[in-house]
Amino acid sequence: MSPLAWLGIVVGALVIVFVAQMIHLSVVLAWEDQKTRGLGYFGLPPDEREGFRKTLRTQARLLFPILRFLGRVSPATLEKASFRYRDVSGPKGTCNEESFAGANEYEVRPDDVFVVTQMKCGTTWMQHVVYEVLNRGGGDLVESGTALYAVAPWLEALKSVPVADAPLLGSERPSRVIKTHMPPEICPFSPDARYVYVARHPASCFASCMDFLATNMGSFTPGLDAVEEWYCSDESMWWRSWPTHVRGWWELSQRQDNVLFVRFEDMKADLAAVARQVADFLGMEPLTEQELERVVHKCGFAYMQEHRGAFEMHPPHILAIDAELFVKGTADRHKDVPEDTRQRIMAWCVEQMDAGPVSLAELYPDADS
Repeated sequence: MSPLAWLGIVVGALVIVFVAQMIHLSVVLAWEDQKTRGLGYFGLPPDEREGFRKTLRTQARLLFPILRFLGRVSPATLEKASFRYRDVSGPKGTCNEESFAGANEYEVRPDDVFVVTQMKCGTTWMQHVVYEVLNRGGGDLVESGTALYAVAPWLEALKSVPVADAPLLGSERPSRVIKTHMPPEICPFSPDARYVYVARHPASCFASCMDFLATNMGSFTPGLDAVEEWYCSDESMWWRSWPTHVRGWWELSQRQDNVLFVRFEDMKADLAAVARQVADFLGMEPLTEQELERVVHKCGFAYMQEHRGAFEMHPPHILAIDAELFVKGTADRHKDVPEDTRQRIMAWCVEQMDAGPVSLAELYPDADS
């Protein structure tokens, strides 16, 4: 057989393998999406969630060649990973235009407690704080093998307990604990509900976003410059840019007594004080010292890391099967950002915030350090 014939056989075989892998990948992507919608994943007991991850690990090994190849030859952009709803950008897959519209049109109930943040600013942490405060430190997520997203819905997302099916939590003030990243202009609002907003240092938020993208996009992750451009844009950044998001919710907290504005860094400095503040904000009787001790213990970094299965932020997928709960969980993640990038982000945030009713220095007096 001639060398040319052998070459044809090899090329043909490679084409067959490529097509087979692409079909396999398409099937797995459709399967994992269908299996993780609603309570499809978070509603499972721990052993079945681990079984799903085990199956996904096997598929990831089988699909490694095509994923590696596509990561090298197919440039990924955050624009391709985004959609827009009423001029607000959101992440494809986790959400879509219909889920954003459903969240925007949601009829708020008086017993609802919303935990609101820009992404990667302590949402899961505050969700758990509110959950434990409502249960006066007696929450049993870990003991019962229940995932947080099985009882606390993410309003605009596709992969948690639907808000209509979410249980009331606690007995003193039975409430639904609802996560959202929505900016004020499209977040459903009622003066009878409660909204707990958490802000985080803008460069620390950026560092955590970088970690999140690297974990979830793997070899498809855009470069640092592309992520900085995305982060510093009201049009591109999911749920609006940091200055717009924080300023909007800060303004609302000044006008509405049912909006509590908290900083991530204050939670790190004195979680007990923040837990007391949340309990008071929700109109509950003050926590006893024993109750407060339980809340602080269960909402601590070590406890949540040890029991990370209860606090997964999103279902596993082919590129992120065993994601960390927190990469560091520190208040000074901004120090991990390259100095020139950090300086540009901070200068842009200062400029954007100085045009409004609250400056960056007022929220973060040490913003330049």
